[in-house]
Amino acid sequence: MWKDILDIGAQCHERFIELVNVPEIAALGIQLAGASNLSGRYCVSRAYPLEHTLFYTLSGQGTLETENGHYLLNENTLAVLPARESFSVTISAQHWDIIWLNLSDSDKWRHLTHDLPTVLLNQNLEALHHALELLYRENSPVLRKSILPIIEHHLLKTLSSPEQSTDNYRLTHLFQAVENQLQFNWTVKAMAERVHYSPPHLHRLCLKMFGRSPIQQLIYLRMERAKYLLINTLWPVSQIAHYVGYQDIFNFSKRFKKSVGLSPSAFRKTR
Repeated sequence: MWKDILDIGAQCHERFIELVNVPEIAALGIQLAGASNLSGRYCVSRAYPLEHTLFYTLSGQGTLETENGHYLLNENTLAVLPARESFSVTISAQHWDIIWLNLSDSDKWRHLTHDLPTVLLNQNLEALHHALELLYRENSPVLRKSILPIIEHHLLKTLSSPEQSTDNYRLTHLFQAVENQLQFNWTVKAMAERVHYSPPHLHRLCLKMFGRSPIQQLIYLRMERAKYLLINTLWPVSQIAHYVGYQDIFNFSKRFKKSVGLSPSAFRKTR
């Protein structure tokens, strides 16, 4: 019989990324995450968890036990534990350094529900580790939001089902290119041509991946960059408008106020 156990000794050090302190992670379907340096006594057991759980080993070694067997979690292994699959993890060496995430069983990650517990070998998620550490330390909500695409990219790249992986990869790289050229006059046709999709297919994929249409995603990226520049530079509003793709400062201000609830100048004064 599986039981919920949380037995963590005094030599274990953990940094928690929680919705209360970092509400931005909800957009990625992350309920809780963290980075842990573990030694001594450590055992976590979950009976029928409602969320998906990931353990990535940075160094050292842990042991995973599931109803399907035992697994050694060595350096650069990623354990993927679907929701409603009971498990326990313990230290099996002098130390075990990990990052871990609890993902909601939402549409974004629901395909994991159909998988067995999996241990993926030879993974390289050091960038995800650094992004989580930075997210933990950053106090500015605006700057924290700029870290989310890094986390989302590595999660999607690693966890996508085979039929999703190509589409997610293409869309991730498309909107990385868009974000690098926000001043460009992007249209749905131009974006679709870049990834060799029809505009209707691109629209469907964007709704599935981002919950926004291609143009809405473009506007979202422009407004996020504008907020960052308003807070972290002394650039005039007109210059920021041009930088993020609006030649008419009136149109930029109107769009910004609709998205943020404040005019650009008023937003700058509140920070």
